[in-house]
Amino acid sequence: MARTLVLATRNRKKLEEMIAILQGLPADLKALDDFGSVPAVPETGETFEENARAKALGYARATGRWALADDSGLEVDALGGLPGVRSSRWGGEEGNDRLNNETLLAALAGRPRNTWTARYRCVMALATPEEVLATTEGACEGRITDRPAGSNGFGYDPYFRLPERGCTMAELEPEVKNRLSHRYRALAAMRKLLEKIL
Repeated sequence: MARTLVLATRNRKKLEEMIAILQGLPADLKALDDFGSVPAVPETGETFEENARAKALGYARATGRWALADDSGLEVDALGGLPGVRSSRWGGEEGNDRLNNETLLAALAGRPRNTWTARYRCVMALATPEEVLATTEGACEGRITDRPAGSNGFGYDPYFRLPERGCTMAELEPEVKNRLSHRYRALAAMRKLLEKIL
């Protein structure tokens, strides 16, 4: 019988990415919503790893199943690594992409363009209700642009330019993004571990 693995996110687009990358594992992939009104695990950590570990363990305990959770965000060099762990709520409202992107551009205004280098970073954590079993990490390097482009993706994707591709993350087709993204890299590493564990 396949082990149930809870993909611990309520972000629909993130969930779709995770399912696409984990397809074919000997596991019954479930969404958090499949378990009713599971309370949100607070993100109080100062690092992506602290938050990912807390969420994986918290949701594993809440559902009684193994859980896979991530914490990810944008690190901009000119801003000393901000918004970092506060990426999804940087504008003051959780998940408001427009506000977050306005806050990003306002923070970069007046800073030299050559310092607008950035990366998406993701840490994945796998936990049982008793303990965290493993963590993996992935990053994707790029630059911030003040000319948004593309309608694929979410979050900061329209402003995150991939110089070697000559386009933003939001201009990539989903299957291409899924091979380049920070989440893909963290998940691909986690998938290898899960293949052994399962």
